Amino acid sequence: MKPKKIHIIGSVGSGKTTFARRLSKKMNIAHYELDNVVWNRRENEDVHDVKRSSQERDEYFFKIVNVDAWIVEGVHSVDWVIKSFERADVIIFLDINYFIRIYRIIRRFLLQKLGREKVNYVPSFKIFWKMFKWNRLFEKEKSEILKKIYTYNSNLVILSDNKAVENYIEGIRWQ
Repeated sequence: MKPKKIHIIGSVGSGKTTFARRLSKKMNIAHYELDNVVWNRRENEDVHDVKRSSQERDEYFFKIVNVDAWIVEGVHSVDWVIKSFERADVIIFLDINYFIRIYRIIRRFLLQKLGREKVNYVPSFKIFWKMFKWNRLFEKEKSEILKKIYTYNSNLVILSDNKAVENYIEGIRWQ
């Protein structure tokens, strides 16, 4: 059966957004970044993004997970995303090697600073440093995150490298 509701979770630098975009294009299903659920993005550079209230965030997220097909991606494993875990046909956990994620964080930051990669935030050294902290924290909390996911949904797929990601994209039943 072709999954129509997919939740992708992984650390910063694990490839969640790239993977979600590729699945979205191939499956013709809208994808949503959880960071963009938390933050109301502003196109005007003079006005910074505004964090949604808990109620606004929850209402927006509820609309997303109550349609027939979606791809949601983000590192979040907090209570407000539980509806996604419960409703997902499959949850994909990107368990990419810690050092590969570090390399990707550094590469991304350099590309953003050079203006060669689009970003929803100002790529400051403060954010750059936080990404390393988030990466380390994710590694420490990985087993707890997996337990939480499995509590709400046993349809869990763990992908641990680029080859596994490619095999998943190519092997998923599209009919």
